[in-house]
Amino acid sequence: MGNRNNVTVFILLGLSHNKNIEIFCFVLFLFCYLAIWLGNVLIMISITHTQLIDQPMYFFLNYLSLSDLCYTSTVTPKLMIDLLAERKTISYSNCMLQLFSTHLFGGIEIFILTGMAYDRYVAICRPLHYIVIMSRPRCNCIISACCSGGFLHSASQLLLTIFLPFCGPNEIDHYFCDVYPLLKLACTDTHTVGLLVIVNSGLIALMTFVILMVSYVLILCTIRVYPAESRSKALSKCGCHIMVVVLFFVPVLFIYLRPNITLPADKVFALFYTIIALMFNPLIYTLRNLEMKDAVRKMCHQNCLGRS
Repeated sequence: MGNRNNVTVFILLGLSHNKNIEIFCFVLFLFCYLAIWLGNVLIMISITHTQLIDQPMYFFLNYLSLSDLCYTSTVTPKLMIDLLAERKTISYSNCMLQLFSTHLFGGIEIFILTGMAYDRYVAICRPLHYIVIMSRPRCNCIISACCSGGFLHSASQLLLTIFLPFCGPNEIDHYFCDVYPLLKLACTDTHTVGLLVIVNSGLIALMTFVILMVSYVLILCTIRVYPAESRSKALSKCGCHIMVVVLFFVPVLFIYLRPNITLPADKVFALFYTIIALMFNPLIYTLRNLEMKDAVRKMCHQNCLGRS
């Protein structure tokens, strides 16, 4: 592979060449990154230190928050460093590592969202069997399957890319290493690889999105006969999930469900699923969820009493 690959360092072109815009973006993304950490850590502490951890929905939410932190941390710190740097570079090995890690945690995130949708479907459509179906061993198996699915997805993405020859140029028109910008630099025909990427990323995301939407349609059809109070509670929880799913999946589908081409808008859409959607997740799950709001209040109250 060393004889076929003359590139040892890639240059990331980033979001902009205007220094004022880069400084503004640095401040903005620093705020977003801190908000992601604060919100998700608060959710994880509130769940693990209360009885919410015994409920499957919050068991999955705890792992979703953890995957959010890992996912955004594969991209955002490097992006912020590059926004202040004169020369934005990344070594070949670190580029491949970033490619693998972003797809690993992104894949895990997608599969956990699917697990959460299944949990809501069982809770609302089969309430009498809920405790049996969503037992703790079953939940552990679902999380294990999510991690395994994410690993298989990211490993296949890495294998599609790592054996490509890069002879130059070495400028990646993006702010992180992803498959399509790298395929653009490969000095070989990447048409077949591009089709495999669509199958591995685009179709998986599309099928997952369709499954999620169908499950929520079934849920909405089921809760029509519920009493007003129960219907309102179910709609509140499902509404949170639907908002998170749309924010995350629409940009992903825009980028990966098309042929091997890159567009200027890709960077903006990528910001949604690597930073912006992840920042809104904690807000959506806390502000629109009464149980999470109560758990956060209890944690803050206990904290204040402890300090007193």
